[in-house]
Parts: sequence; structure tokens; C-alpha cells
Amino acid sequence: MKKERDQIIAGIHPLTEAIHAGKEINKVLIKKGLKSENLTTLFHLLRERRIPFQYVPIEKLNRITNSNHQGVIAFLSIIEYQNIEEVLHRCFEQGRDPFIVVLDHLTDVRNFGAIARTAECAGVDAIVIPSNGSVSVSSDSIKTSAGALNHIPVCRSENLTVTLKYIKNSGLNIIAATEKAEKTYFATDMKGPIALVMGGEDSGIDSSILRLSDELIKIPMLGEVASLNVSVACGIIMYEITRQRLALNI
Repeated sequence: MKKERDQIIAGIHPLTEAIHAGKEINKVLIKKGLKSENLTTLFHLLRERRIPFQYVPIEKLNRITNSNHQGVIAFLSIIEYQNIEEVLHRCFEQGRDPFIVVLDHLTDVRNFGAIARTAECAGVDAIVIPSNGSVSVSSDSIKTSAGALNHIPVCRSENLTVTLKYIKNSGLNIIAATEKAEKTYFATDMKGPIALVMGGEDSGIDSSILRLSDELIKIPMLGEVASLNVSVACGIIMYEITRQRLALNI
């Protein structure tokens, strides 16, 4: 069975036209050392529209497509990424306390899909991911999420620390899950407007985000294994937040 690929655009001119047409671009791969007059215009567009891009060896581009890519390949986004400001405004306008999940440079698409699936079931209002160095919404992540990524808003951030400062100034409590915490998740009041931060599989949560957080929490480890898979840990904490919220209505 042939593996389904995300839709791609190959070439500088087709990509430039797609951006002008308002297509949602997930990321752009550019051949290392590529020089072209047309590339200057493309760079301006990428920066203006805040589209993530990275330089890669020509071999990687050739593995993706055998078409005349001119050293540039872009992946079209399957979904339309949303704006965190609009998500929060919508929640407050509806009289609800926002519940946001922030993923600090998660890299495993399976973990992303599993988190999105649980988040959608737990009533999370949006997932925030970095624009660069992170998972993104792809056909694989949508499959892993059992389609949940078609229903839950996903927001991209150029700088998570800056985005979290905005979220915090909007009245949300920033709760970071980290093994460095002394307080357990079930001993923490997580009612009200919440942004739950989970770290990447290897790097964890950046120190600047930990300093910004209102609460640091952990899941107690009673066995021989030192840690939980991030999607499992996130699911446990998300449903504790949901439990506390539901308890208010009993």
C-alpha cells in the first residue's frame, strides 16, 4: 500500500504564486547555497507571511520529488492554522475559561496526534506549537489523532515565550509539567483559565518558559521507570484539569 504524501509545491515561481493566492504553507525546504534573483522575492514573502523555512541538502529535495524543483519545495498545510488571540477572544466572548495546551518543541508525530486526540476529547480550546523545530499538522499526524486535528484549533508561534507572555497577560495561569517540580498535579488548583505546557521528548520545557510559569507540576513516579511518554503524561494532566472543571458544576 502506497504511503500517502502531504501535498507539495515544487519550484520558486509556483510557490510564490501559491503564497499570493493565499494558500496555507506548512513549511518550505530550500537547497543549501541556492542563489537566485527570484529567491530574494520569495524570502521577502516567507518572512512577511511568517512561513517557516529551512536549508537542506539537495539530496533531501530529490528524495521528496523528482520534478524540477529549482531547489525549493513547500508543503501545503492540510488545515488552516488559527490565531491564539482570536481563540482566546472567542472563549471569553462565550463566557468560558480558556483551556490551552502548549507543546514546547514536540518532535514525534505520533505523540502529537495522540495528544490532539485526547485534547479534543477533554475539551481543550486550542493547541499551540512553535513554527520551527516542531511537529506540524500533516496527513500522518491527522491519522494518528483519529481526525481530531480537523476539529481542534492549532496555532503556530514564532516565539513560545512571547506567546505565553501574551496568554498570561490575557488572564490565563501558565502551568508547566516538569520533573523539576515539587508539587504534584493532583495537589494543584487547575480550575479557571489555564495554559498547560508540555515539553519536547528530549529537551523538555525551555528554562525561560519555566520561569514564566505560575505553577510547576509533576506526575509522581513510583516504579522503576523514570518517566512517562509525553502523550500519556499530557493526557493524565488534561483530564485532571477536566475533572476539576466538571467538579465545579456538580
